[in-house]
Amino acid sequence: MLSYQHGYHAGNLADVHKHALLATMLGYLTAKDKPLSYIETHAGRGVYALDSDAAQKTGEAAQGISRAETLGWFAADHPYARALAATRAEHGPAAYPGSPMLAAQLLRRIDNIHLAELHPQEFTALREAMAPHGGIFRQIDGLEMALAITPPTPRRGVMLIDPSYEVKSDYELIPKVIAQVARKWNVGVIALWYPILANAAHLPMTAALRRTHPEALIHEVRFPPARDGHGMIGSGMFVLNPPWGLDGEARRLSRLFATLTV
Repeated sequence: MLSYQHGYHAGNLADVHKHALLATMLGYLTAKDKPLSYIETHAGRGVYALDSDAAQKTGEAAQGISRAETLGWFAADHPYARALAATRAEHGPAAYPGSPMLAAQLLRRIDNIHLAELHPQEFTALREAMAPHGGIFRQIDGLEMALAITPPTPRRGVMLIDPSYEVKSDYELIPKVIAQVARKWNVGVIALWYPILANAAHLPMTAALRRTHPEALIHEVRFPPARDGHGMIGSGMFVLNPPWGLDGEARRLSRLFATLTV
């Protein structure tokens, strides 16, 4: 299915959770003078306009990144705040980085970027937005790419798996793909984002992941629905081979999200 477009949801509370953890991982890994590979399986368009009709229609960014910044969740030297500032400097004050742009703002010239996006319009926008930062762009199924290019060169690196979950079979397929990738790339940081919905659709998937990878970090936060009838009530991240310090940022985010009320 190719109907999902993240522009309606960019900068929401799930993005804040996901991107704060991703930025923390990249901040730690780039502090060492060793190259790394960044791989993303469902890249989207790379950068979003929070003043667009789509973003304004849902109001999710106002409840997400705008609220987090007003509350002072991220100091100026936090990798997430640095990526936000760099994206706004490049694309304007209403710009919000998707995961590929956030990564590109934190990575260095010695690092490699591999991005997959299947949606034709999103892929075109992704390639245009990311071209100044370099990288390899593929308009293919991201999970197929994950299996095809691992282990990458350099072997040190991060893979973000961030599907829309419109295809319900993703919940069953993803643990199998992660197990295969982990066997091929045992040193890779493999991060999976998933929504926490009112129907708890994620539970069988996370149970399967816990059985296969009991050593992984699984971090979940809850938050009020974006609007009446909205099914997403939280956000989850599964991280295999989590970098040092990520558990501390996860605990900090847990405390911050716990302060949110309707």
